[in-house]
Amino acid sequence: MAMNMRKGFRFSTYEAPEQTPFEKLFEIFQELITHTSGDFDEAIDWLHELDKEYELTTDEYTIDDFIEDLKAKGYIKEEFEDGGGDMGEDGEEGGGKGSISITAKMERIIRQHALDQIFGKLKRSGTGNHKTGKSGQGDEHTGDMREYRYGDGLENISMTESLKNAQINHGIGNFMLSEDDLVVEDTQHKAQMSTVLMIDISHSMILYGEDRITPAKKVAMALAELITTRYPKDTLDILVFGNDAWPISIKELPYLKVGPYHTNTVAGLQLAMDMLRRKRNTNKQIFMITDGKPSCLRLPDGTYYKNSVGLDDHIVEKCYNMARQARKLHIPITTFMIAQDPYLMQFIRHFTEANKGKAFFTGLKGLGEMIFEDYESNRRKKLK
Repeated sequence: MAMNMRKGFRFSTYEAPEQTPFEKLFEIFQELITHTSGDFDEAIDWLHELDKEYELTTDEYTIDDFIEDLKAKGYIKEEFEDGGGDMGEDGEEGGGKGSISITAKMERIIRQHALDQIFGKLKRSGTGNHKTGKSGQGDEHTGDMREYRYGDGLENISMTESLKNAQINHGIGNFMLSEDDLVVEDTQHKAQMSTVLMIDISHSMILYGEDRITPAKKVAMALAELITTRYPKDTLDILVFGNDAWPISIKELPYLKVGPYHTNTVAGLQLAMDMLRRKRNTNKQIFMITDGKPSCLRLPDGTYYKNSVGLDDHIVEKCYNMARQARKLHIPITTFMIAQDPYLMQFIRHFTEANKGKAFFTGLKGLGEMIFEDYESNRRKKLK
């Protein structure tokens, strides 16, 4: 049984085993707070609607109890417009109207939730294989053993295997350890990756009753959590593009909204390349999530040239030029095209050919896994 809601939201019933009342509501709340771009009041309104439909709460545990638990656990905070929430004479908080917002702790939980949803298979696959294929003095262990070579770090010497060699070579009665007995665990260099993720926030990302911005936002949060926790030497920059392009922080992702914008793909690509020029990492890449055609350029005088009818030759050619510039800088662009219009797909094919990058023509389902797989494969490039 499913329930349609405004803004294209769709929620389905789900029964998770052995959950406390708080855990059951908290799982739903994480989805709602993401859909509502961090608006706590709107998320709670939706939670009330879902409670009426699916009887999520009981007399013993109500939504008010859930809100109090959110406060106690440090997931939300109450702020006062005037008076700072000082206590009144009757012992109650007063001095202004209070508003509730999520905390940094909750923002982190949302990113972890997105990571679990999109990249949950990481927990089953262990540490993974993200190597360059170049063995020698590196920083990631391969599990393979070899003889000691001059210059190998002492921290890479396997004492167990070395002592075993010493016993075999010299016997237990006359034990000695020589350089010839030493065994080193081979390592491989890990290629550092600098990634810029471009997110289209033009109005078409919520048109036609389909919410496209929330899945894109989840992908960004999951990728951010993946890189900061699993690949701390890698870098991730995020930018959004509408009429213009501007960078956003990881902290801002839960609050990201679509605006009344056209699609200035050129501005997004220019900013992405400017960001990557400042990086010293060997490998660089751009991911672009978009569902619309390029329809806007910013002119030197600060005005905008816009054309939403078909594909504008002038705008399209500017996009191709940016793709070629990125290719000269050895920056591949991977485009995740959420639309299926044949003429837009043809544009992306030409754009990808100009850059020698990659393109995925995909719906919303599986978007996160596709980005993750491409991120992993691009990390395996050899150090130059």
